Amino acid sequence: MSLMDDLKRWERETYDPLVERFPERKENFKTSSEIPLPPVMLPPENQDYLASLGFPGEYPFTRGVQPTMYRGRLWTMRQYAGYATAEESNARYRYLLDQGQTGLSVAFDLPTQIGYDADDPMALGEVGKVGVSISSMADMETLFAGIPLDKVSTSMTINAPAAILLAFYIGVAKKQGVPLNKLRGTIQNDILKEYVARGTYIFPPEPSMRLITDIFTYCKDNIPRWNTISISGYHIREAGSTAAQEVAFTLANGIAYIQAAVDSGLAVDDFANQLSFFFNAHNNFLEEIAKFRAARRLYARIMKERFGAKDESSCRLRFHTQTAGSTLTAQQPENNIVRVTLQALAAVLGGTQSLHTNSMDEALWLPTEKSVMVALRTQQIIAHESGVADTVDPMAGSYMVESLTDQIEEMAADYIEKIDAMGGALSAINNGFMQREIQEAAYKVQRAIENGEEIVVGVNDFQVEEQIELESLKVDPQVEENQHQKLADLRQKRDNEKVNQLLSQLDSTARTDTLLMPLFIECAENDVTLGEICNVLRDVWGQYRPPTFI
Repeated sequence: MSLMDDLKRWERETYDPLVERFPERKENFKTSSEIPLPPVMLPPENQDYLASLGFPGEYPFTRGVQPTMYRGRLWTMRQYAGYATAEESNARYRYLLDQGQTGLSVAFDLPTQIGYDADDPMALGEVGKVGVSISSMADMETLFAGIPLDKVSTSMTINAPAAILLAFYIGVAKKQGVPLNKLRGTIQNDILKEYVARGTYIFPPEPSMRLITDIFTYCKDNIPRWNTISISGYHIREAGSTAAQEVAFTLANGIAYIQAAVDSGLAVDDFANQLSFFFNAHNNFLEEIAKFRAARRLYARIMKERFGAKDESSCRLRFHTQTAGSTLTAQQPENNIVRVTLQALAAVLGGTQSLHTNSMDEALWLPTEKSVMVALRTQQIIAHESGVADTVDPMAGSYMVESLTDQIEEMAADYIEKIDAMGGALSAINNGFMQREIQEAAYKVQRAIENGEEIVVGVNDFQVEEQIELESLKVDPQVEENQHQKLADLRQKRDNEKVNQLLSQLDSTARTDTLLMPLFIECAENDVTLGEICNVLRDVWGQYRPPTFI
């Protein structure tokens, strides 16, 4: 008798009679990607173990990108932080480093993200609200005052003006006397997902992609330890995608960036080891673990089979994870600690390289110092008390996890095939394919919550009458006025003749194919502001206007 025959006997004799007497909670159990969950999963049939799983640190990297994983070094604990002024954010960074954080992650305010100075009329009312206000290299210098840039790894969540903020960072490093080859960190620099899901774009796709490949080229030659891009599924998931869509659309965008770099003349093995990824850790625990494993394996195959990567390091999908902000609730906010813990544990069991844990109060306001510390302590407890970091890939061999890994990989590969047939990620974005798929998935989830088919504790069930008594963090309105004054002082003290000369040079260079990074750095070191640089580029390249879909 085969194992399948034994399963059918068990269902007939043991399982079905009990279900008939005591019906199950749901008619159908399934994941966010609508993968059915059977009550019992059997071992996979005819699996080539080495081809599909292999060993940790070896192709296809299903079981992790390092042979020792967290037995060698724990993931980087990198809390996303930044608000108000550079001075206040610097104080928060020092506090987090003192509390055991092992990497910095910079949140910029909205004007900075879309390339406006703090005193631009477009910035009115938004300065310092959702991140730190950075208009010049002087602001960046204040942001990292007393923090040696050769001793920390810094991530910056910045996209459309990523090259300019990187230039500010490089300028600060040079002032500190830090050799550029000692710098470690990441810029997000992922413009395609801005067109899909987030919206902080400035320029049309063609010049935006040119900026990205410029960064690839410059960093390859000058900052070899810097991750030149963090290809982001996080915001795709926050917009409502399923786990399989998150993997598919993220890797499809990655394919577009890699192809653009190859088309610009770069060899894939010269830049691929500086690519990184950014994923969401959502609520469905087993599916999330499987998602990370599937993404690693699919990416390895894409790099080897599609792009002909010869170096194994080019095939390693290294990623940062952030817990799911969209799952946090304003109701019973202390419950968010539990949500974040489970999401963080899924990221660790899935093999993340760095992790941000959201704070319990983020559905209400900017996180306070205390709530940030609780979020950091969550990571530290998982790392040092749970035991899950003491063995490599502890979930390997779970029949359910391995099955979900296979199915998510297959679904994501099918999506990528469809996107290829459309002409690639940019075409799929321009015709609204990705956006419509995400919107449909988000609609299904919202409908299920409203119908009570999916329970959100404290929101559509287990509600209580409550009065929120948590401490809140508010940004002083004076911040905006102070930033205006700093910019006025900067413009008065700098060599404005030199500034005008550099802006004119930028205008002419942007109309050619010349590498822009060296000129951005020279602008930064001569106190040309973010907004001044971006306004020249707006005049040359225009601004992106999203298409209308019916």
